[in-house]
Amino acid sequence: MSSSLSCKSTYFILSFFVLISFINVCFASRKLTALVQDPQMQEFLKYHEGALFSGKINVNLIWYGKFKPSQRAIVSDFITSLSTSTPSNAHPSVAQWWKTTEKYYHLANSKKTLSLSLGKQVLLENYSLGKSLTQKQIVQLASKGEQKDAINVVLTASDVAVDGFCVNRCGTHGSSKGAIIKGKTYKFAYIWVGNSETQCPGYCAWPFHQPIYGPQSPPLGAPNNDVGVDGMVINLASLLAGTATNPFGNGYYQGEADAPLEASSACPGVYAKGAYPGYAGDLLVDKTTGASYNAHGANGRKYLVPALYDPATSSCSTLI
Repeated sequence: MSSSLSCKSTYFILSFFVLISFINVCFASRKLTALVQDPQMQEFLKYHEGALFSGKINVNLIWYGKFKPSQRAIVSDFITSLSTSTPSNAHPSVAQWWKTTEKYYHLANSKKTLSLSLGKQVLLENYSLGKSLTQKQIVQLASKGEQKDAINVVLTASDVAVDGFCVNRCGTHGSSKGAIIKGKTYKFAYIWVGNSETQCPGYCAWPFHQPIYGPQSPPLGAPNNDVGVDGMVINLASLLAGTATNPFGNGYYQGEADAPLEASSACPGVYAKGAYPGYAGDLLVDKTTGASYNAHGANGRKYLVPALYDPATSSCSTLI
């Protein structure tokens, strides 16, 4: 299932925000819109009583196409950065950003805890399914990861086309039936994110590239000096937040089930305080490289992560 962002609620106004990255998730998408919330609205993302994750969840990375080892390290270090067991010595951190997702579990009166850790990595460099993939093939690739207690992330190289990529989405998240273990069929969650560096960086790698539409401002420096992969991290971060809070399509979301808003897609284009269309916010700047970021990660990394909707404050929350 793949859907576009829509919100018919009278409590919200959707205004065009066309420079924002096109993230289309199977249960939600971040598209060319920005959300203005009515201050009287007390509940935004409703819990639909569905299953959430619990315990240790492995994030498995399936690399489709050619990626440099340095590019793979940027993403794998980001996944490692999510865990509070491997904290960054500097603040604000990726682990601090991720803690906002825990509030959704508390609201669900869940005594379960969620801990993400880097699982296995699968390298598929021979383009076994070709260089033009369908959504069905994305799920097929995702199934190469673990089938239980896992989020399988498919990352496609810059020379791989995927249905809808650069047209109305930068990635997806969803779930699929997995293996039968002891007579029980399990579902696994999956994410797909594409490298937009050569295909549509103005769509999927903003603010590290000049936007194709909307207010024009100079692109920001990518914190890991890779416009395509740093853009992938932004989209992956958003999709991970959506997966954690709405893993199987009946968790936390607002709107229609096939076109909902989720924890991150509710706050498009916001990365720090002071953000407005065409401006990502008042970000931190690396004094040596001039790159912009808002979170520290493992192994001395710096990243740009999106705002998340904070159910405790009914607002979009940023680290800075």
